[in-house]
Amino acid sequence: MNNIKSICVFCGSSQAVKDSYKSVATELGREIGRRGADLVYGGASIGLMGCVARGVHEEKGKVIGVLPEFFRKKDIEYLDADELIVTKDMRERKAKMDERSDAFIVLPGGIGTLEETMEILSMRQLKLTNKPLVFISTDGFYDKLNETFSSMIEQKFAKENIRNMFAITPNPKSALEYIFNYVTP
Repeated sequence: MNNIKSICVFCGSSQAVKDSYKSVATELGREIGRRGADLVYGGASIGLMGCVARGVHEEKGKVIGVLPEFFRKKDIEYLDADELIVTKDMRERKAKMDERSDAFIVLPGGIGTLEETMEILSMRQLKLTNKPLVFISTDGFYDKLNETFSSMIEQKFAKENIRNMFAITPNPKSALEYIFNYVTP
């Protein structure tokens, strides 16, 4: 067992997504809360972000939101966060999320989710971090991304060892098992 105290979750804020995505996000939040880990996330009350945060709170867990100042003008912040960190911009937000987290879980999301995740994966490849990274592929959401990673390897843009830098799991329980059983290489 490793020393995971806080988990950063990258995920979408869209309200228009299927209920199955929201359900898995809520389940993940509940599981994080049950395991006594703090949630570090993007600080919004909407979309999958809000679902994860509310799920953590349902199990009496701690929610740490990290929100860039310009998002405050949109009135989307999760006002029930136990701690809300306001940053000057997105770059500072990502740095603060990394600093406050021991591991990363990626739920479905859009460009922002992908950008945050690829930065962590790049840092793992460059050996700038050893924190575990795991995707939850709800309804096969990350299957095509996994195919892209395979194509990168096949065409020699990446080495096979990138496969050891992350996991792709089907659900929150298996993602958390990966994180809590992760052994730093």
